[in-house]
Amino acid sequence: MEAEPLLAQLPAWGFGLVLVFSRIGAACVMLPGIGEAELPTTVRVGFTLALTALLLPVLAPLLPALPATPWIMFAMVAAEIGTGLWLGWLARLVVLALPIAGQFIASQMGLASVIQPDPDLGPQSTVLARLFSLVAPVAVLASGLYALPLAALAGSYRLIAPGVLLPVADSTQTVLAAVGEAFALALRLAAPFVVAGLVWQCGLGLLARLVPNLQVFAAFMPAHILAGLLLLLLLAGGIVSAWQDQLHVTLALLPGL
Repeated sequence: MEAEPLLAQLPAWGFGLVLVFSRIGAACVMLPGIGEAELPTTVRVGFTLALTALLLPVLAPLLPALPATPWIMFAMVAAEIGTGLWLGWLARLVVLALPIAGQFIASQMGLASVIQPDPDLGPQSTVLARLFSLVAPVAVLASGLYALPLAALAGSYRLIAPGVLLPVADSTQTVLAAVGEAFALALRLAAPFVVAGLVWQCGLGLLARLVPNLQVFAAFMPAHILAGLLLLLLLAGGIVSAWQDQLHVTLALLPGL
C-alpha cells in the first residue's frame, strides 16, 4: 500500500529532475573551467548529474507541479535551457576577454596576417590567442573562482522561478552590456601592444616614404616580432593578473549572488 503513493509521485519528481537538469546542464556547457571543450564529455555530464542530485532536494519546494499537457512541459524545459545558457554566457564573456586580448596582441606583433597565415591553426586564430584560451580555465580553476558562477547558478532559482521564461528585454540588455565590457577589457589588456604597434607602423610608414625602394615589410618583420615577444615577456604576468582581478569583480556581480 505504501508503494502506490510513491509510484504516483514519480512523474512529478521526474519532471522536477528534468527541469533542474535542463538549467544546470545548459549553464555547465558555458561556465568557465567546467564547460571547456578540452574537458571530456563524460566528465562534464558526470559533474552536471552530481550537481543536479545535490540541488534537487533543496530546490524541490520551488519546483512547479506537473503540467497537464506535454506542450507546456516542453515550453518550461526550453525556458530552463534558455536561463542556463544566459547565465553561463554571462560568466563566459569575461573569460573570453583574455583570448580576445591575445588575438589583438598577436595581430599587433605580426603573428596574425593574411599574408602569412598560421599553417596549423589557420588564418582565423593564432598561437598566442590559443595559449591565453588555455591559461584562462587553468587560472579559474586554480584560483577557486569557479565557485562564484556555481553559487550564482544555485541562487538564480530565487530570481527566476523554474519553468518561467526570462524577461527578454532585460536579459538581452544584460548580455549586450556584458559583451561590450568584455571587448573593452580585452582592449585594455592589449593596450600597450596596440600603442606600440601604432607607433611602429607610423615609423615604418615614414621610412617607406623616405626609402621607396626598401621592402619595409620583409626587412623589418623579424625585428617587429622580436620586439613584440620581448614586450610580451615583460607584460604577460601583469596582463593575466589584471584579467584575473577583473574576473573576480565581474563574477561577483552575476545574477543570483
